[in-house]
Amino acid sequence: MRIFFSCIKKAWPLSLFVLLAFAGAPPKKIKLYLIGDSTMANKVKQTFPETGWGMPLVTFFDSTVVVDNRAQNGRSTRTFLAENRWQPIVDALQEGDYVFIQFGHNDEAENYPDRYTPPEDYRKNLIKFVTETQRRKASPVLLTPITRRKFDKDGHQQETHVAYSRVTTEVAKQYKVPLIDLDKMSRDLVQQFGAENSKLLYLQLAPGDHPNYPYGKEDNTHFTELGARKMAQLAINEIKAQHLPLAERLAKPLPKNAVPPTKGKDAQPTTP
Repeated sequence: MRIFFSCIKKAWPLSLFVLLAFAGAPPKKIKLYLIGDSTMANKVKQTFPETGWGMPLVTFFDSTVVVDNRAQNGRSTRTFLAENRWQPIVDALQEGDYVFIQFGHNDEAENYPDRYTPPEDYRKNLIKFVTETQRRKASPVLLTPITRRKFDKDGHQQETHVAYSRVTTEVAKQYKVPLIDLDKMSRDLVQQFGAENSKLLYLQLAPGDHPNYPYGKEDNTHFTELGARKMAQLAINEIKAQHLPLAERLAKPLPKNAVPPTKGKDAQPTTP
């Protein structure tokens, strides 16, 4: 009997090693970089309830994904590059990281020469983002510019980024990278809400609704918290639909009968 237990004791480290080998190492942490404009960017409290759709995105992933939102208000592909906002990301990219690329709103702003980028230059800039990401063995994902709220007199949501969405789609096809067509998906969503209810998605405030906007706000480009979350959900749904490897890192939903965890002495287990 003593010899038997001695053999078991000696074999235990090897058995543990085998079990761990089959279980596999936990996935390494990766970064998901977001580059784009104000529709995606983080916001300061002085502009609340304006919310970029990149802000709630972090809540959809598990702890192995670090969302690094580098999107900036008012930037086009040209100014993002000119201000040296891209190169530090390239230098930091690691194998397995992702870069979500969503521009267009400011590139198409012909009335603002400081940011306007003609479609062909926009194409070149997207290609630069894509190819430099790939050289670092990271994964670029192109996203068409998210729609502005614009209904015609018959209540139909209009397409607001025709040329720039087309270029984005063409670059994705040419370089065989994933495309998330946020333009179309967000138009469909806004249409589902309708001309009146879709105001809930955008920064539409009456005078007195919020102290940050005492005189109200009528903005058909930027989102409320609800709108930002809905737009982020569109991107997440497409990650799942396209079976991108990133989908494996989405947060797992709690069971329906789970009790949400709390802090302190009243903490409850997550399952009965």
